[in-house]
Amino acid sequence: MFDQIAERYDLVNDVLSVGQDRLWRRFVAATVAAKAGERVLDLAAGTGTSSRTFTAAGAYCIACDFSFGMLQVGARKAANGGQPERPGAGPVRFVAGDALRLPFADASFDAVTISFGLRNVADPDAALAEMRRVTRPGGRLVICEFGHLQPPALDAFYGRYLATALPAVAKRLSPASEAYAYLAESIKDWPRQAELARRMGDAGWTAIRWRNLTLGVVAVHVARRAE
Repeated sequence: MFDQIAERYDLVNDVLSVGQDRLWRRFVAATVAAKAGERVLDLAAGTGTSSRTFTAAGAYCIACDFSFGMLQVGARKAANGGQPERPGAGPVRFVAGDALRLPFADASFDAVTISFGLRNVADPDAALAEMRRVTRPGGRLVICEFGHLQPPALDAFYGRYLATALPAVAKRLSPASEAYAYLAESIKDWPRQAELARRMGDAGWTAIRWRNLTLGVVAVHVARRAE
């Protein structure tokens, strides 16, 4: 499914979020706050649009995704100069990998981040544990994922928008609009912010907190692996 939408993935995201995805990426990058020489794992990285934001200060980022189509589009754009690296920025490397069985050694990364991808993993709890495994002691986790709005009436209205308007707009922009019907369903079924925080704690993460963006349309959860 993700292979099918890879070519126009970034464009469709920008349109559907009315440009808010750019603000969300900047907030996540500032939260990760990767320093020169640090190693960052960006899971469910897609075409690597978010990955480059983590390297501005000289960090090294691995853009890891389960979809070969996404990775190929991202690598091609980078090779063609469509997404140039800024002076002083660290490198981004594309790696195919399964979030449930990451192809990296224990304690390999200073920071692990995943944006709009944990919801798509077959076993999110196992993925949270696997992310902890590859994070060094004292390292950090940043999750950006769709959330639920307050009050419930507003969340219900948002759910109706997702179920109707979102697939209709996507149908005009993407050859695989059924993928966006899936998107609406997966957001509706995703746990609320406090429940995700609890599950992060169950996976061994500590110092967990979160912040809602755009009224809770998106929530950014932050945690650390204990020293």
